[in-house]
Amino acid sequence: MRPNSYPQILERIRAALEASRAVFARFTPGAIETEYKVGHDPVTEADRALDAILRQELLRDGEGWLSEESVDDPVRLQRSRVWVVDPLDGTREFVKGIPEFCVSIGFVEDGRPVAGGIFNPATNETFLGSIDSGVTYNGEPSQPSQRTNLEGALVLASRSEVKRGEWKPFENGPFKIKAMGSVAYKLALVSAGLADITFTLTPKNEWDVVAGAALVRSAGGFVSTLEKTDLIANRRDPLLSGLLASGPFLKDKLLALLGPRLIRRVVSTLL
Repeated sequence: MRPNSYPQILERIRAALEASRAVFARFTPGAIETEYKVGHDPVTEADRALDAILRQELLRDGEGWLSEESVDDPVRLQRSRVWVVDPLDGTREFVKGIPEFCVSIGFVEDGRPVAGGIFNPATNETFLGSIDSGVTYNGEPSQPSQRTNLEGALVLASRSEVKRGEWKPFENGPFKIKAMGSVAYKLALVSAGLADITFTLTPKNEWDVVAGAALVRSAGGFVSTLEKTDLIANRRDPLLSGLLASGPFLKDKLLALLGPRLIRRVVSTLL
């Protein structure tokens, strides 16, 4: 790893997050017109406006781009450096006025998430970091949870997954489960030690998780796919089977907790 490899990348991410603040100021969460994509996912004018400003602030010649709100350009597969962004992760929460949405910016080099930035305008929280600089939370150095046991741990769950009953097997665990929107925001909270664990056994796209995974990894935390492998990004098919993240000393406990469910979930996504 080269020392201080990504200061210019971090500065671009910081500038893009700041530019997104001005875009958000034009909209009122909970009072915005909503359209629906195929599959019933909501999209708003804010999603599109944020996508445009992020592309303007981040993208340079020779770099690739993968965004939930842009038509996928396969040229990105030929690039070693690629931006993977979700202009507004947690659109459902944004539409309902629930303060659990964010801008999510991930930077990938040779398939590895190496830098990221996440900004929640509702709570005014900014998470920023790279693998050679660590992570800052609102400008101050932070670290992931140092907890070593699941007893008393705070585990962040997807609100929609909880509603579907997917977290019932874990309800009697020794930890506290908190349902929340935006997987990117949940990962950011884990990276800064504001929660101990988050995981999703439901497929997610790269733009949902790359920035958060980069932050957790940069902070020294544990991140894994359901296949128990490192997250590799900028693939032709950006859909992942799911993701696990925690403080560094909870890795084995988390894998033991999920155990056979990981195998079943991976097999089911391949069928």
